[in-house]
Amino acid sequence: MSGPTFDSLVKPMNGSFQGLRVLVVEDEPLICLLFEDMLHDFGCEILGPACDLGSASELARLQEKIDVAILDVNLRGRPVFPVADILFRRGVPIVFATGLGANSLPQPWQQFCSIEKPMTSDALAGALGRALQSRHLGSAAS
Repeated sequence: MSGPTFDSLVKPMNGSFQGLRVLVVEDEPLICLLFEDMLHDFGCEILGPACDLGSASELARLQEKIDVAILDVNLRGRPVFPVADILFRRGVPIVFATGLGANSLPQPWQQFCSIEKPMTSDALAGALGRALQSRHLGSAAS
């Protein structure tokens, strides 16, 4: 029997995101609530949310198991990339959330999944699926 297909990871069909532990880092309360509602609908477990760089860094370092992280690019005027560095070193897939599009990310981070805010449920599911797929492809290549 083969493993999950890309299509099964892209959309939360049949509970494919059920139990997924998602770190949410977002400083805008309404966007944070939107993420939480969508992730709960997908069956995910939400870690955080963290709304500032200090608490986000602490969760990124100390949280035992993180399956994927959604990171707001700009946290109260400060870039989230130190948190992204911690998660990258831990092998955690990252989805950047930005209102400016993927091209606004610094060059080293443009290869990572991103989502434009505000987002739809389908867009979030697609970004999570791509982030998880990239982790599976990376582990298969090593």
